[in-house]
Amino acid sequence: MLNLAFGEAGLPVHPALRERLARAATDNGYGPVAGAPSLREAAAGYWTRRDLPTDPGLVVCGPGSKPLLYALLLAIGGDVVLPAPSWVSYAAQAGLAGVRPIMVPAPPGEGGAPDPERVAEAVSRARAEGRRVGSLLVTLPDNPTGRLAGQATVRRLARLARDLDLTIVSDEIYRDLVHDERAAFLSPAAVAPERTVVTSGLSKSHALGGWRIGVARLPSAPLRDRLLAIASEIWSSPAAPVQHAAAYAYAEPPELAERVAASRRLHGVVARAVAARFAAAGARVPAPQGGFYLYPDLAPLGRFATSGALAAALLDGHGVGVLPGTAFGDPPGALRVRVATSLLYGESEERRLAALTAERPLDLPWVAAALTHLDEALAGIAGRRRFAAWIPAALAPAVT
Repeated sequence: MLNLAFGEAGLPVHPALRERLARAATDNGYGPVAGAPSLREAAAGYWTRRDLPTDPGLVVCGPGSKPLLYALLLAIGGDVVLPAPSWVSYAAQAGLAGVRPIMVPAPPGEGGAPDPERVAEAVSRARAEGRRVGSLLVTLPDNPTGRLAGQATVRRLARLARDLDLTIVSDEIYRDLVHDERAAFLSPAAVAPERTVVTSGLSKSHALGGWRIGVARLPSAPLRDRLLAIASEIWSSPAAPVQHAAAYAYAEPPELAERVAASRRLHGVVARAVAARFAAAGARVPAPQGGFYLYPDLAPLGRFATSGALAAALLDGHGVGVLPGTAFGDPPGALRVRVATSLLYGESEERRLAALTAERPLDLPWVAAALTHLDEALAGIAGRRRFAAWIPAALAPAVT
């Protein structure tokens, strides 16, 4: 079984974070609802170093960015504009909060942000129906597409949010995993600071998904207070030992900065290799730009009626697990699937560390075997013999 469905970072915990967690194991009292002062200060420093000056008093910590996002929907109120496609939990959380998602396609070639050309019309239509629209959400870079919204798109959305009186929620949990450090990353908080919430966490950059810690940067005290009122009734305070370790992580000491850089490189190398294989099979594949996802369109193969049927064929016939695009808001006939590449690094900590430090991770036997498995599966659903596996010069033009 080749698991390309689960979006986990797939890397070991750094020893320094294990040590910080163990050191705080006896810290068993309830803490402040907003989070420990040390963590809020460290998170504020993290954002300030990224040109988003931050008041620690406007930072709220939670047991993962996911519950923070849900609590923000409740605190802001009203329907939420989402990019299509988008992470599975956004629309589901809107439903739990008793509001409706307004799905707006991303601009061609981009991901994680709704097309500014369509947002005003969608919001106006919803308001004409008597609905209140309160927020607009972006993911930078994106899950499921692995793409990064362009600066022009972010700037236009910020202007629209002002014109339409919307709060922007910018989910930036993959920010430090943009493959090219020179890529132009623009947070809407840099353009519309008075109405943008930024959320982040350590699940992806530091592979701490099971530790459950997230942070939110609020634009104002009133929204912070509403968020804290909700947090007080749902989670009381994040786990104290985890906050201790997270404060160390957000301070970005050299050994953790080096680990994040190595993770970013590995995610990029493997994601590009997987994208090339889908392209060789005949799929249209936007080049992955961040995180460990890609979103190939297999419509050119012309062999399946729905993305669900395509995902089932890969799983049942070839032992490859992917998620159908319908899970992310695509119509059934759009033959796109979400591919997560991070579980290719190995099943043991030893193998994952080897992948993290290898100069040529694609040459590691278990990674190479996984890619061969994928080659054979894609050849099978394409209805032809296995294609050549790795020919960069030939494949580069196919990955757009």
